Amino acid sequence: MTVPTITLNDGHEIPQLGFGVFLVEPADTERIVLDALEIGYRHIDTAAIYRNEEGVGRAIAASGIPRDELFITTKLWNADQGMEAAHNAIDVSLDKLGLEQVDLYLIHWPTPKRDLYVESWKALEQIKAAGKTKSIGVSNFLVEHLERVQAASDTIPAVNQIELHPYHQRLAETSYGHDHGIAIEAWGPLGQGKYPLFELPEITSAAAAHDRTPAQVVLRWHIQQRHVIFPKSNNRQRIAENFDLFDFELTSAEQAAITGLERGGRVGGDPNEVN
Repeated sequence: MTVPTITLNDGHEIPQLGFGVFLVEPADTERIVLDALEIGYRHIDTAAIYRNEEGVGRAIAASGIPRDELFITTKLWNADQGMEAAHNAIDVSLDKLGLEQVDLYLIHWPTPKRDLYVESWKALEQIKAAGKTKSIGVSNFLVEHLERVQAASDTIPAVNQIELHPYHQRLAETSYGHDHGIAIEAWGPLGQGKYPLFELPEITSAAAAHDRTPAQVVLRWHIQQRHVIFPKSNNRQRIAENFDLFDFELTSAEQAAITGLERGGRVGGDPNEVN
């Protein structure tokens, strides 16, 4: 099954569906990522703070899949922001992953009280120039953070990875991304179980109409919204279910009904307060 791609503003392509390893135990990561790769995922999203980059690296090596068929993302943690620390951090991540280059490197949070995200962004520009990542972007950035980064540098982020699900659609960030060519990646695309999305008639009726699960309907809504998503699960059957999104399509009415669920329902931290 072919996963669609989105062309980033730097010309590189990113698979729209990936596999996330947030909260995957380090001891289980190799097995679970191998399951995902066997099912067909080729886009893996990890981060230094997840403490499972080594497991991702072992899975990549064990899979036998050519490197150029994979898309690997990792992230700069808050404590490693700053010019010198960021350069050191990417080297540590690459060593743990067993790679010479990642496909995408992100600043994990702006952490505005530390006021190092602009300096860190300039470090990411250098890291890209050095060939240690193909693309650079940010995560959890609000419009004010994006505007400051753009004003202070020559590079527009390729990606903004933000909490995004039907109850919290981040209209300001998605609109800014659309206007500036910044791809939107949705973390927590299913709302992390904090809201009754799977019980809502707007979702259950579409699931019944297409003989799909409510989770598949929500993930398909994201795909048709042109979001990049990486649902996570430790269960191989659920991992496979989350991959099975490309032989059905929501109608425009079904899509609009789900879009109408916006509630401003944040699950994760406020980007202005995570420091």
